[in-house]
Amino acid sequence: LTLLNGALEDKNINKKYLNRASKGVERLNYIVKDLDLLTQLETGNTALEESYFDIVALIKNVFELLEMRAQKSKISLEFDREYTKPVEVYADEERIQQVLTNLVINSLKYGKEKGTTEVRIESYDHNRIIVRIADNGDGIEDTHLPRLFERFYRVDKSGSRKEGGSGLGLSIVKHIIEAHQEEIFVESQPQIGSQFSFTLKKAALLQSEA
Repeated sequence: LTLLNGALEDKNINKKYLNRASKGVERLNYIVKDLDLLTQLETGNTALEESYFDIVALIKNVFELLEMRAQKSKISLEFDREYTKPVEVYADEERIQQVLTNLVINSLKYGKEKGTTEVRIESYDHNRIIVRIADNGDGIEDTHLPRLFERFYRVDKSGSRKEGGSGLGLSIVKHIIEAHQEEIFVESQPQIGSQFSFTLKKAALLQSEA
């Protein structure tokens, strides 16, 4: 409206407002796409394309994709140790990449400068592994934990966060993990950090049973 009411001809204003409009459109596009995916997940209209893959290689790929973003936040992306052998799982690789990406981005948003996002892979039970994504950032008060996976729920109400996004990332993560009939957990302590974890089926056991 500012541009239409005459500011379009003002070189000191027009570019500034066009940039704001562009960011607004981009954010709306994220929201529409994520809402569409979330609706499909909730209604069971998204079929999983499960296959055997190496979760270690997938995590490394996510680290590479988010390397520049992490450097901008001065946060290190690390494994808890060196994984010299593949860790094979059975799941929808594209969807699990989305889960990992959303959780790592979340850790970068709320991590502290010069902090660390660490990923750990452990055995969970006889036929499942658990992937843990931990940061040493702001942490979350206990009162917020039950609502973290709700649509558009934000811990930080101050508006000081300028990271953008749709506000649906954690809700999508939860629905993807539940579509796999797996579990997701969150633990956090204010000023110490947060840890999000999810389980996946071990591929080795499934292959041996085939």
